[in-house]
Amino acid sequence: MNLIKEPKGVDFIIQSPPLTEQDRKEISEFIASRKSKKNIVKRIPKEKILVKK
Repeated sequence: MNLIKEPKGVDFIIQSPPLTEQDRKEISEFIASRKSKKNIVKRIPKEKILVKK
């Protein structure tokens, strides 16, 4: 695996602006909603699964 080297005179330092309180709240709500949806999974009973031989 090769490493990416910085060209001379160029810095790859990325600094994001700080999040506002509203942004933090929206992100937290989004993550919570995704986690709650993730736990709801449709399960198919084994009797309905047909296996081809």
